[in-house]
Amino acid sequence: MAALRAYRQGAPTRVIMANSHFRFKQFTVHQEHASFRITTDSVLLGAWAELQGVKRILDIGTGTGILALMAAQRSDAYIVAIEPDRNSFMQAGLNIAGSPWHDRISLINTSAQEYLSGKGMLFDTIITNPPFFNDSLLNPDPGKASTRHSITLSHRELLESSLRLMSPGGTLQTVLPVNEAATFMDMASAAGLSCSRRLIVKPTPLLPPARILMTLGFVERACEEATVVIEKGGRHEYSDEYKSLTKDFYLRF
Repeated sequence: MAALRAYRQGAPTRVIMANSHFRFKQFTVHQEHASFRITTDSVLLGAWAELQGVKRILDIGTGTGILALMAAQRSDAYIVAIEPDRNSFMQAGLNIAGSPWHDRISLINTSAQEYLSGKGMLFDTIITNPPFFNDSLLNPDPGKASTRHSITLSHRELLESSLRLMSPGGTLQTVLPVNEAATFMDMASAAGLSCSRRLIVKPTPLLPPARILMTLGFVERACEEATVVIEKGGRHEYSDEYKSLTKDFYLRF
């Protein structure tokens, strides 16, 4: 499980699971060749996303394939996972092929901006753990820079792609740092989307929120808001809420 140093310190950095592979209860994710490895953010989003009754899911920027695999475990949906980075695409392909749900996941080596769904297919939900940062210092590694910073997929491009590919009753489900989330929700509201669910993520009870998970859609509903604290006390003392949310995936829970 990830070290939560970045969350504790409130740093604008994702939490990385650094092993070459990571075993979940029903699948294993290899990540040695991916540009960006599994994060606590992805696991939270994959466990929290509203998937009940959905038939078609699009995973934008699948990376290792983690969100597509979690969505497959939690639903009976047909899933399209897109990934522009070649190394990550190959890694995701191996992970998906080795999973119990390989026949329900289609992996495509393309970007959100260039992706055209077959026969004009629209998606019931779009799930994505997107590049986070718009104006921060770039990572010197080009692969990591493109996955952490919005240089290849700006938040506006993500929103525009989602609007093009969502069904009228569909949703966009994503995770962002607090400041970026506020800006993104303003942008989404101006485009006609409203927030129906929001999860505030706190590293510990005493630290301020670090991430916001959100569900956005065309159908206006009252926004359900909740908060989850990851660590309730010392190191690896996880809260009951966090364990309950992720227990279908993490081996230790």
